[in-house]
Amino acid sequence: MSNFSMHCLEAQDFVGKVVPPALIVELLLGLPGNLVALWIFSCRMKDWKCNTVYQLNLLIADFLLLVSVPFRIDHLMRGENWVFGDIVCRINLFMLAVNRSASIGFLTIVAVDRYFKVVHPHHRVNRITTVQAGILCGMTWAVVLALRLPLLSIPLMQTPQDLNVSLCRSFSSYSNPSLIIILHYVVYILEFFLPFLLLIFCSLRIFLVLHGRQMGKKQKVKRAIQAVLLIVAVFAICFLPGIASGLAALFIQKFRPKDCASYRMATQLFSMSLGFTYLNSTLDPIIYCLSSTAFRNTLKDSLNALGICHFQESQNE
Repeated sequence: MSNFSMHCLEAQDFVGKVVPPALIVELLLGLPGNLVALWIFSCRMKDWKCNTVYQLNLLIADFLLLVSVPFRIDHLMRGENWVFGDIVCRINLFMLAVNRSASIGFLTIVAVDRYFKVVHPHHRVNRITTVQAGILCGMTWAVVLALRLPLLSIPLMQTPQDLNVSLCRSFSSYSNPSLIIILHYVVYILEFFLPFLLLIFCSLRIFLVLHGRQMGKKQKVKRAIQAVLLIVAVFAICFLPGIASGLAALFIQKFRPKDCASYRMATQLFSMSLGFTYLNSTLDPIIYCLSSTAFRNTLKDSLNALGICHFQESQNE
């Protein structure tokens, strides 16, 4: 198949030494936080609000990542030799892509929800029900799955003759990528830039509105600002390195196709950026605490019930 013609392909041995330890640390840090969040949502949460519904869906997206990352760790530790077959390769890459898209979607929804509550407190968006919030989440999942399902329809495991390994990559050195791979690239780029610009707008509007408004409830405002700024930081730290290195690789391949040294450097940086991309699931529990009084109070009540410490509940938003 023409889309399996590779450009400047190589096994990334250095990436296999650097990235797996980072992913293991992120997994060990992220798993407890997400398990506690799952326990809070499923067993302890009583005061359900729209923001809580959005966070629950973000948590579901994080578990797709936690299930998939061990396969990537194994793949990299074997020198990028995928041993689980093409079907599992497709499913693994599909779940990783769905996690990224869904995480970006629900992080954006959480930030926009904070934006409306602070900047437009009387807007009808703030009066939607939890059922309507659930419908919005369902629509978000539908869009994400529709854009990512094509990855399941094509072989993604490659065994190049000049490399003694089986590669499992959705972003690879295709000299003539198929329409599905091109769609994958386009979605990867747009799903970062469009929400990121929206988040910057929300942050600036919140800052400008609060700068010229006397707010009596300073603690609420502070938490709202912290939540939005943390989401912007997550975008910049977790997703920007992958976008920058990926675009650099595509630029070199398009306009300097004979410069294999630069291309391989860019692709190695892209692969190393996965360590930042998967960090988002570790940081999400912090966002739950900052952006939701209901989650924060439920967590405090749960810790108080253990008798180890005593926390005072926050005021409702």
